[in-house]
Amino acid sequence: MKATYHPGIHRYALFVVCWTVGLLTAGALVTSEDAALAVPDWPLSYGTLNPPLVGGIAFEHSHRLIAAALGFLVIILAFLLWRHDERPGVRWLGAFAVAGVCLQGGLGGLTVLKLLHYWLPVMHACTAEIVFAILVSIAMVTSRWWMENRPQYEDRGSPPIHTIVTLNAFVIFLQILAGAGFRHKYLSLKPHVYGAPLVLLMVVWTALVLRSRFPQVREMVRARVLLHMIVGIQILLGLTALWARIQSADDPQPMPFTVISTVVHTVVGAILFGTSILTVLLCYRLVPRDREVLLATTRGEVPAQ
Repeated sequence: MKATYHPGIHRYALFVVCWTVGLLTAGALVTSEDAALAVPDWPLSYGTLNPPLVGGIAFEHSHRLIAAALGFLVIILAFLLWRHDERPGVRWLGAFAVAGVCLQGGLGGLTVLKLLHYWLPVMHACTAEIVFAILVSIAMVTSRWWMENRPQYEDRGSPPIHTIVTLNAFVIFLQILAGAGFRHKYLSLKPHVYGAPLVLLMVVWTALVLRSRFPQVREMVRARVLLHMIVGIQILLGLTALWARIQSADDPQPMPFTVISTVVHTVVGAILFGTSILTVLLCYRLVPRDREVLLATTRGEVPAQ
């Protein structure tokens, strides 16, 4: 099936991805500022849409407003995909994005109403990462690059590159899960600390395989450079956030440096996960398998506009 490139939809998808990064930042601020229960009710805030924006209420209510706006943005994106995109898989990605945002909002509400119990904050955080991955995927598969005719490369190594990059994304997601468990006081710090070297080794292995099997493929080069760069920054940020947390352990409230370092570490972790998802999509697009490339057109052609 041939697909038509719609530049407006692609740009809009990129905008939604950027908005989601803003929402992830707002959510990380709520947790870092210990503001998760600053507003005791949901979906309204103290029974109104305009509560006094003081203290933790400002963080929590702003987070809700940004999340609500994302819900509308994703619904519009899904509508555009169902209306204009010929590929059933891409249409369903839009539907999954809407379902994910709805689930995310419901988990957020339950997190408040159930007073942070039952692992709800961790599920809320991890669902946010999954929604982010879906939106990153939509932005990728609606791009002109994805639809253009691309050279295909043979993977002669074992295990297959598709397996390696998928495992890489899964390991990074587990590390995010461990970090969320620690931040919300459901896990000790040990799983997250022990997971950091594992993530580093997994990313390095993935990058080395990409380098050895596809040394001349420009997209693969960029992907491995990005993975190396972001994981290096992320580890430095993690050490900084840990040091700040240790130094402020006896402080009566979160200090600005601790909050900032933790928020940046959390958001860059999401960006690393998003980059790993892009790497998975790159490999599926450029390295054919026995079945049709995931969400690609059969020949990767863009019809004349």
